[in-house]
Amino acid sequence: MSASSLPPTVPSGVPILDARCWNHESREAVGRCPECHRYFCRECVTEHEGRIICAGCVARLSGAGIDEERTALVLWIAYAIGGLILAWLVFYYVGAGLASTPSLFHGGPA
Repeated sequence: MSASSLPPTVPSGVPILDARCWNHESREAVGRCPECHRYFCRECVTEHEGRIICAGCVARLSGAGIDEERTALVLWIAYAIGGLILAWLVFYYVGAGLASTPSLFHGGPA
């Protein structure tokens, strides 16, 4: 048998036809997860965003999205509070400066 006629192999050198599920050694693998590159049986893979992917990677990817949204919300709230504090400080010191100027400067009685 020539090298070009050999069946494709998984990274361990086992032919794909002999590949087994990562979670269930007794079951034949039907797909490979594009994220972790492991082989899985029909029960261990699912469709997520148009790809066949293992349950572990789906959980990892879904959790990452929630954390990013939460981080963005916390940052937005922090920036909003910081902006309000900065505006308050600016108006406070402008008002304090105007209040401390002599009344003669404003054209009033001395």
